[in-house]
Amino acid sequence: MKHSAGVLVHRLGERGTTEVLLAHPGGPFWAHKDDGAWSVPKGEFDPATEEPAVAAAREFEEELGSPPPAGPWHDLGTVVQSRAKHVTAFAVEGDVDPATLRSNDAEIVWPPRSGRVITVPEIDRVAWFDLETARRKILAGQVPLLDTLARVLGTSDGQSSS
Repeated sequence: MKHSAGVLVHRLGERGTTEVLLAHPGGPFWAHKDDGAWSVPKGEFDPATEEPAVAAAREFEEELGSPPPAGPWHDLGTVVQSRAKHVTAFAVEGDVDPATLRSNDAEIVWPPRSGRVITVPEIDRVAWFDLETARRKILAGQVPLLDTLARVLGTSDGQSSS
């Protein structure tokens, strides 16, 4: 079983709705996928040797080229993204400009089993989405993280509770 940890940055958008920052994976496999392809910025860690929050902060900075916003973090828990991966996420309020973020690169074999190695950005784009849109964009296994965030913020539809 693989374990990943990530940071879900959220803010109050211009229309008074909660927005979350999601990342789209780079590389040819994901190039033409949109709905159901986005993710909390995250990366793998070994739970026997590293705390999830430490890994989440490290992976956010590695994948986006900037540290996550400071502020109190809310543990959103761990979800089963797939049979082979668990994802632990933390929410933090902040405002990040996607245009300033730069991903690190990763080497992959493409096409699969070809033996040809190419270098691709781990993340090819980052964007803000209201919770309703984010539920459609994010990987299905991560939707419960958005639901937990909505409960933590006291909203179910992305509308501010104040």
